[in-house]
Amino acid sequence: MYAAPPIAEAEVFARLSPALSHPGRPSAWSQARQHRSPGSFLEGPVVDRDGTLYCTDIPYGRIFRIDADGEFSLVCEYDGEPNGMKIRADGRAVIADHRKGLLELDLRTGRIVPLLERAWGEAFRGLNDLIFAANGDLYFTDQGQSGLQDPSGRLFRLSAAGLLECVLGGIPSPNGLAFAPGESVLYLNVTRANAVWRVPLDRHGHASKVGVFIHMSGGGGPDGLAVDCEGNLAVAGPGTGSVWVFSPSGEPILRIKSPAGRPTNLAFGGADRRTLFITDAANGAILTHRMPHAGLPLLP
Repeated sequence: MYAAPPIAEAEVFARLSPALSHPGRPSAWSQARQHRSPGSFLEGPVVDRDGTLYCTDIPYGRIFRIDADGEFSLVCEYDGEPNGMKIRADGRAVIADHRKGLLELDLRTGRIVPLLERAWGEAFRGLNDLIFAANGDLYFTDQGQSGLQDPSGRLFRLSAAGLLECVLGGIPSPNGLAFAPGESVLYLNVTRANAVWRVPLDRHGHASKVGVFIHMSGGGGPDGLAVDCEGNLAVAGPGTGSVWVFSPSGEPILRIKSPAGRPTNLAFGGADRRTLFITDAANGAILTHRMPHAGLPLLP
């Protein structure tokens, strides 16, 4: 066992205003879980080439833009359940939607169009998160309600040429994704197993010798994931109210505690990419913490 890492406190950068919160409003997504009817459930933070921050709101099908002063504005609202979100080289966002599959969003106009709704004629179980490789291939997780009782989650790859492949199956709740520097390894958060898996990839994007990289503890399991230029992993731990940072060898090197209570996902941003933006679903907040190293660039 390792010694406990140093503890830091995240700061509240932005908070969803009461006018944009929907406490008590019915939501099929919330009712299928143990979240009751929250005013929001923020996820999927992403920063574009201009440094603008965006995030998703799963139960109410909303995408928000957050300006430099921490003010939220609505990009769009639609009949879906957007979770993870990343931005392509052309400036359009791709959303992993739990109900509707992969969607494409024009961040300027708010127009959403389907990108991939089904896998070989069969509906997805419920998409969760996604990441682009440098060559434009898109990896995404199909979590649904999988868990230890039903380890049927999947990791997919949609090639830049449009070919779909199931990279891994039999996963008990696949969630956040991040590449190690060089992209020969993909890290995968497996929420219900309370673990981060290490997925080695060959030059064709195929997985081999998948193993558990980090075993975590506490309730909730790991959610979002981000990696810095030194290969350190920042892992959102909603159950512990913290973001845990691990070295490339898996040693815990920092614990960032949330003042709000439920960190869900992460993205590096700022002029030097050293600001870690953290969505905290408990109180509709965006948190920040200055990191020692810059995050890996995510735009292909």
